Amino acid sequence: MPAIATRPEPAPAPARTPALAHHIVVVDDDAGVRTLLARILRECGYEVSGARDGAELQEIIGTGRIDLILLDIMLPGDSGIELCRTIRERSHVPIIMISARGQESDRVAGLDVGADDYIAKPFGRSEVLARVRAVLRRMRDPHAPLDAPIPERFEFAAWQYHARRRELIAPSGAEVDLTAAEQDLLLALLRNPQRMIGRERLLELSRSRIGSSTDRSVDVLVSRLRRKLGDGRKVRPLIRTVRGVGYMLAADVTVT
Repeated sequence: MPAIATRPEPAPAPARTPALAHHIVVVDDDAGVRTLLARILRECGYEVSGARDGAELQEIIGTGRIDLILLDIMLPGDSGIELCRTIRERSHVPIIMISARGQESDRVAGLDVGADDYIAKPFGRSEVLARVRAVLRRMRDPHAPLDAPIPERFEFAAWQYHARRRELIAPSGAEVDLTAAEQDLLLALLRNPQRMIGRERLLELSRSRIGSSTDRSVDVLVSRLRRKLGDGRKVRPLIRTVRGVGYMLAADVTVT
């Protein structure tokens, strides 16, 4: 009986190197909520650390990379609003505020100090994951160190913008009052000088979710900022319209 030819065993596929998981920190003084959120996030492949207050959060910050913080508003010691303000003074790390108080004033307060999104308790698994994925998609540098410094001052066309103090100084030396949404829009443009930014991207960068998040709301916001910059020029305006796409800050920007 002739020997039966056998096919050689295929070589085992090389092991795949897993992508670096995003590291998410859950800050909530309720151990049950921390455990629930950690389980939801870990089941989807995220690396999760928990903290019950600002002191424990600071300990985690000192250990290395953080990609997203879920931050409860009602905390012992410093509130979530105060912690968000402190973090935003030195970092662009995304922050989603969480609170059992679903009042509009809470959402506004969180967004005004630099939060990227807001989740009200009680929350569902699908909502948490959808908001986490959306915020992480908007990250320009998903593995930037938490302590990456924010530039102190931007200079453009004889104007000055002090990022940490959130002050816009006119060429005359007078301070120009800006709303929180106008502040964030200006900062988004200053960080991307002479680069076209689409309307949808400007909505994300400006975090202006108070009101309707539409192309029209961006146009209105840009129009208000132009007026405060005295930018009524038809030839070489400071904020240039890219028709059908978005906007561009046409001035040179110096960062110090």
